[in-house]
Amino acid sequence: MDARTLSWIDQYNAHITQTIRRHGLFIQYVGGESCSRPGCHPIGDEQTFAYTVGLFGLGHPELLIFGVTPEEAVNTFLELGDRVLDGEHLIPGQSLELGSSLYIVEEVPNPGDVIFRANDFYQRPHQFSVPVLQLTYADAAGRFPWEDGCEVAGRQPRPGAFKA
Repeated sequence: MDARTLSWIDQYNAHITQTIRRHGLFIQYVGGESCSRPGCHPIGDEQTFAYTVGLFGLGHPELLIFGVTPEEAVNTFLELGDRVLDGEHLIPGQSLELGSSLYIVEEVPNPGDVIFRANDFYQRPHQFSVPVLQLTYADAAGRFPWEDGCEVAGRQPRPGAFKA
């Protein structure tokens, strides 16, 4: 890698560190629209998803969500990030209610294929990725993607079925 690229990486990692210190976590948003909230940094135009960077430093898996707007991702992650900072530990299979939304926490078996920025930040190779939990949400009728008739199933790949 050339000196210019290494310098950019160092500066971006310093920015991530400052954001984590200020807000408790950094949010990497991939795809879709832009985001105006602190800590949210959109890139690309692929399948929209967002994940946290910073929770692994607290001994907790990072969090991942698909198919939501940047604002929804930020609101969800800030609320759950505060809970983790207060000592709560989310576990696979746990159900959550945030506002009027229902979520199930699911383990992601291939985190190294998805959360590149988190692994870069923690200097972890793909095969030894930081762990990540997917927040899978129900539609307005309370149906999850694995249930018949779920209106949001297409926006949320099943854990392990997606590679960035």
